[in-house]
Amino acid sequence: MRREWRSDLTTGNVFGTLLSFSIPYFFSYFLQTLYGMADLYIVGQFDAVESTTAVSIGSQIMHMITVMIVGLAMGTTVSIGHEAGAKNEKRMFAAIGNTVVLFLSLSVLSAVILTLCIRPIVSVMSTPAEAVESTVSYLTICFIGIPFITAYNIISSIFRGMGDSRSPMYFIAVACVSNIALDYLFIGALGMGAAGAALGTTLAQTISVAAAFLRIRTDKGMQHIRLSAEDFKPQRTVMGKLLAIGVPVAMQDGFIQISFLLITVIANRRGLFDAAAVGVVEKIIGILFLVPSSLLSSVSALAAQNIGAGKKERAKQTLKYAMIAAVVFGTVSALLMQFFAEPVVGIFRGEPEVVRLGGQYLKGYVWDCVFAGVHFCFSGYFCARGMSGLSFLHNAVAIVCARIPLVYLASKLFADTLFPMGLATVTGSVVSVVICVIAFVWIERKARVYKVSI
Repeated sequence: MRREWRSDLTTGNVFGTLLSFSIPYFFSYFLQTLYGMADLYIVGQFDAVESTTAVSIGSQIMHMITVMIVGLAMGTTVSIGHEAGAKNEKRMFAAIGNTVVLFLSLSVLSAVILTLCIRPIVSVMSTPAEAVESTVSYLTICFIGIPFITAYNIISSIFRGMGDSRSPMYFIAVACVSNIALDYLFIGALGMGAAGAALGTTLAQTISVAAAFLRIRTDKGMQHIRLSAEDFKPQRTVMGKLLAIGVPVAMQDGFIQISFLLITVIANRRGLFDAAAVGVVEKIIGILFLVPSSLLSSVSALAAQNIGAGKKERAKQTLKYAMIAAVVFGTVSALLMQFFAEPVVGIFRGEPEVVRLGGQYLKGYVWDCVFAGVHFCFSGYFCARGMSGLSFLHNAVAIVCARIPLVYLASKLFADTLFPMGLATVTGSVVSVVICVIAFVWIERKARVYKVSI
């Protein structure tokens, strides 16, 4: 029997649906960013510099792990979106059950392996000797908490696949508020330092998961979900689809994070002020990129439901409107930063040389918002069509063949300015856009020739 789903993304005004779905996504990403900054800010108020260093290094590692979990969970969002759009209850329940089994197994395995490898990981990060033990304490607690971090992300991916982007926003809001309160308790009142920051983060995630389960049990829109033991048995086709979509996205996101680390290393070799300037600009760009990231995830969920419902033209309209929104936002941001780059950098660091160099880097780098916004939207669309391998491909080619070598070249040829290095980062996104356009045109031509959906 067919039931009305929590949120049908296959009807109504396309742009209006995209907007109403992507805004909660944006606020979810914003709260996650705030969540990550809270630990650093609060530990800096109450503890010594080695604790701040430990939290900074540990949070970088945890961010990479979380990003890859979110990428892998894209397979769940798209798979459930397909079945929700097709109103196929049986297959949707199987996707949910198999997701639980897959991520529970991976999270426990990851927690065990990473906990056993903490000291080699801390060593690879070139952690200062004074901060080693604090970093080990921070990561030990966070690694043990990986199953809870994973649980939040898979629950959110299930909700989003069913067309609900608001509930995950509420879950991360609960985690954010809880984390800040627990940080002040553990770091401020109890003086636990970096370990207190990790414990606050892990418990906040646990509280968020509890809130998600409460939402599932009390929300009338979720009452029709009744999973049986059969849904939790691994099914080759279902599990294969989850992994086929999710693994390339996880690899892509991990690769992107590694490229950011390499750019940081290149900047570090230019000197203290250059390193500080690049570090500040990366934070600013991270905030600006919340919009393209929200559009990527929104396109994935909306296009998946519409493809599942057989409304392929509506899925392409979603892509078109998302790209228009991304280009408008990116262009406005880039133009504004040509006039206000230095004051924006000055918000984070006040040293005149850091402000000068950071302004140069930001004026070049900010144009990436335009091109990255476009290829992010394409990536979301490719994932919705089950072609996430294309997303990994264009990002890998762009990073290896353009972004990293050209950033390195610019750092050597232009020793007195960071502006060329900023522009060099944009070349990677330009390459990605070219590959995406070629792939999209090829897919559409093949579909017309063979009159099938590919």
